[in-house]
Amino acid sequence: MSNSKNYCAGLDIGGTTIKAMLVDGLGNQAGDLVEVRSKADEGYLKTFEQLHEALKLILASADVSLEQVAAIGLDVPAPCSNGVIWGKANLSVDWVGVNIREEFAKSSGKHIIMINDGNAAAFGEFLMRPDLKTGLLFVAPGTGLGGGLVLPGGYLYEGANGLAMEIGAISVPFREGSKMPSDANGREGSLEAWVSLVAIRRQLESKLQAKRYANHTLNRENSSIKEKAFKLRDFAEKGDGLALEIFRKQAQVLGFALGDQCSELDPGLIVIGGGLAETNFKDWYLQEVRRGFQRRASPFYQQSPISPHEATTRFEWAIGGDAAAAFGAARKAQSELA
Repeated sequence: MSNSKNYCAGLDIGGTTIKAMLVDGLGNQAGDLVEVRSKADEGYLKTFEQLHEALKLILASADVSLEQVAAIGLDVPAPCSNGVIWGKANLSVDWVGVNIREEFAKSSGKHIIMINDGNAAAFGEFLMRPDLKTGLLFVAPGTGLGGGLVLPGGYLYEGANGLAMEIGAISVPFREGSKMPSDANGREGSLEAWVSLVAIRRQLESKLQAKRYANHTLNRENSSIKEKAFKLRDFAEKGDGLALEIFRKQAQVLGFALGDQCSELDPGLIVIGGGLAETNFKDWYLQEVRRGFQRRASPFYQQSPISPHEATTRFEWAIGGDAAAAFGAARKAQSELA
């Protein structure tokens, strides 16, 4: 195996870190999962330097040379089509309109495939479940709300332009008072306006102004709302009522929206990724997602009317952790070589 050009690399570009993985000709991980600091907000050329650093590290950990790498899968945290970034999302503005796939192919001397990070993670999670017979819908609450869909049989659905499954953009019928909240892109009433770090900041700021939370620890801290929002997960892990109230609402709105998604997609399995998968309240959160789902989804998307009434839509936490997107990107590159 080590003397053949059967290896593919997966490079997962995030706003904070770049994660990298190498797979061998059988699709198995070779060497270590590597993580380096991301400089995506400093421009794509600066990021290329970090990508090359990550690539060197995974090759060294597997004792593989660059010549043995047949292709590189690159995933980006932004809408992209045919290698071109269509919107900046969590990137700096100089990424937009640039054929990143073509530029990185010149920089690396390798065949490059490029996909959205939600699609890469969805593909990775599907491949980590070799016995799965259904499709897989992946959603990842984080700074924003990413998603991806793998159809039964392992076909990654990306849409006509590679822009499918921007799940954060779908509309939900909820208001705060008389207003529909907006997400970071200015979309009123979107799911991402309710389920994202941006939403947590808004909801936390509002609740800290309520009388019942006047003496809350976060109200006594001299820090920005951004800093307070980052701490909310830790508060929830300690059973804090304010934190759990915010996460409960987010979970139920997410479940409600997934009820509509099942009407369109009938995936069979819904996988939730992101940092919440690592918390000690994840089982409680998933229960609240199911509550929202049961409120919206038709009964036959919940269980079969035929005995023994098996579940028709199952929910699971992601099992790939930080490695899923890099693994999915590497395997997607490998699949395009076949």
